[in-house]
Amino acid sequence: MASLTQTPSDVQMLEVLRGAHKQLRSEIGKIIIGQEEVLDQLLMAIFCRGHALLVGVPGLAKTLMVSTLAQALDLSFKRIQFTPDLMPTDITGTEVIQDDPATRQRMFKFLPGPIFANIVLADEINRTPPKTQAALLEAMQERKCSIGGVDYPMQDPFFVLATQNPIEQEGTYPLPEAQLDRFLFMIKVNYPTDQEEELIMRQGTSDTQTTVSKVLHGEDILRLQHIVRRVPVADHVFAYAKRLARMTRPGTPEAVDFVNQWLTWGAGPRASMNLIMAAKAHAILKGQHHVSADDVAAVALPILRHRLIPNFTAQSEGVSVDDVVKKLLAAIPKNQAA
Repeated sequence: MASLTQTPSDVQMLEVLRGAHKQLRSEIGKIIIGQEEVLDQLLMAIFCRGHALLVGVPGLAKTLMVSTLAQALDLSFKRIQFTPDLMPTDITGTEVIQDDPATRQRMFKFLPGPIFANIVLADEINRTPPKTQAALLEAMQERKCSIGGVDYPMQDPFFVLATQNPIEQEGTYPLPEAQLDRFLFMIKVNYPTDQEEELIMRQGTSDTQTTVSKVLHGEDILRLQHIVRRVPVADHVFAYAKRLARMTRPGTPEAVDFVNQWLTWGAGPRASMNLIMAAKAHAILKGQHHVSADDVAAVALPILRHRLIPNFTAQSEGVSVDDVVKKLLAAIPKNQAA
């Protein structure tokens, strides 16, 4: 693998990315107060060509953040409000019969649905039945929709950013674990600090109209996605990410005692790959041209928290998946990962 320092064009683009990262924070900060960590994780998902699931109580500006990010990235944006009566064709689109004005013959014409956008916000994805969820998840994985036997590719770049409300579970259809695994990140959106909340109150009740400048375009993002994949990773970092993932699997020789005690299921190989990809993006946003074990540890929580299944013992003892991941990170010395 060629080092980035040997490719001047890549180094120049990384400098552009770091400058754009700073400018993106500034532009989105005009609308969104705080939530810098959430924004950075969204950007990492985009530069890794991955999808993200945002979890937080209502009123934390999850939808506003995604739409503002789409504006700053100069990307097309569609929001789909997931409801129990939403049909798969409401997402993918449908074929209709139209008369050809020249030949007077009737023919099918495909009318694309909201999934055909660069950034798709699936609002409250757990409020729609599994059949409709599957239509979205197929597009996420295959990056195409099959309608009437014809494949329609998604626009590049293409990202699905879904939201879930963790406190209203009545009338919901939680995503199965295999489908949750399709998301690169599960991002927790927390309450603002005391000072941030006061700023939100002042800004949200004023008559000021704020515009967001465009920082990156679709072509820039596609090139940056390729550059992220070319970031070099040392063997000991691969070993660290591999050991971290393998230690989450109860009943295996690598599992530690508290994993066997608290988990029913651990992370699969997709988690190992995602740890490395996200660590590459994290390193770049920090201004590094290489990946360290610290970068892997920094992305472990959003990568693993939706891939580890706690058992009844953990639930009865009040142990969360985040607690297990933090305990795992403390148990693995970064300089002795092999």
